Amino acid sequence: QVQLVESGGGLVQAGGSLRLSCAASERTFSTYTMGWFRQAPGKEREFVGAITWTGSSTRYADSVKGRFTISRDNAKNTVYLQMNSLKPEDTAVYYCAGRQLPVISISGQRYDYWGRGTQVTVSS
Repeated sequence: QVQLVESGGGLVQAGGSLRLSCAASERTFSTYTMGWFRQAPGKEREFVGAITWTGSSTRYADSVKGRFTISRDNAKNTVYLQMNSLKPEDTAVYYCAGRQLPVISISGQRYDYWGRGTQVTVSS
């Protein structure tokens, strides 16, 4: 059972940056497609972005495109979410998720493993 642990969340002013990390407990992580999702209070969980296991392909939600960047370091079993130009509407709990199939999906239901999330709060 792969365990995923997010870190790096916090409080930041609008326009600022944060980098989230997601560390996996097993080396098999290096073969997983990894995604980031978020859930704001009172809202449905939504797709933020994802990266294939090689890192050669990424996909982003329109709301974060151009501001957020996903990367991974398979040697460290870690995936990152660099968030720039943050807006108050980016406030949410951010979750990383792992998928064994080598294809990006924007549906959370297609991911096999989930972290517990990290809170990101952007003040105006």
